[in-house]
Amino acid sequence: MIKTSFLETIKALDGEVFNIFYHQKRYESVLHSLGTTNYKNLIEYITPPLDGLYRCRLLYTLESVEVTYHPYIKKEVHSLKLLHDNLIDYSKKATNRKAIDRLYEKKENCDDILIIKNALVCDTSIANIAFYKEGIWYTPASPLLEGTTRQRYIDKGILIPKDIDVDTLGEYTKVALLNAMIDFDIITDMSFE
Repeated sequence: MIKTSFLETIKALDGEVFNIFYHQKRYESVLHSLGTTNYKNLIEYITPPLDGLYRCRLLYTLESVEVTYHPYIKKEVHSLKLLHDNLIDYSKKATNRKAIDRLYEKKENCDDILIIKNALVCDTSIANIAFYKEGIWYTPASPLLEGTTRQRYIDKGILIPKDIDVDTLGEYTKVALLNAMIDFDIITDMSFE
């Protein structure tokens, strides 16, 4: 029996649930990879508060779905510590984040980390990332986690997946962080250490 729990982080504002199609799709993909197609309709489990911005934390296993609601306050990120780990794997959004947490502990005075795997940029500890150059937004072709917001922007043609070598970061003029809660957040004063 698989004991790992998986999760979806879903944005809700004043009772409205955002981008449930992409969360449902990723949820089904995880269950399919575990050998089942016994899917639940996630929206049936979500009843967020009617006032305010909330992070709906949907925790699931093969057998169950649980949802908790947490008021959301955005974390400001203006500096990223570059950390290399060629063995890290977080291809499914799981509750076990030990490898990411271990790297995050090394962030020193930076706001967050930027994970580098085999010399290629992947993700921060909580978000996918995108880089802007010559009128085009690029996102790592091989992120640690294929985020729902990242996928929406790829589907819209706004983001182009591309291998981004860590040594080429200086060629890009803008940076954006992407996740379900912050959407496509352009950071104008990002530094890398």
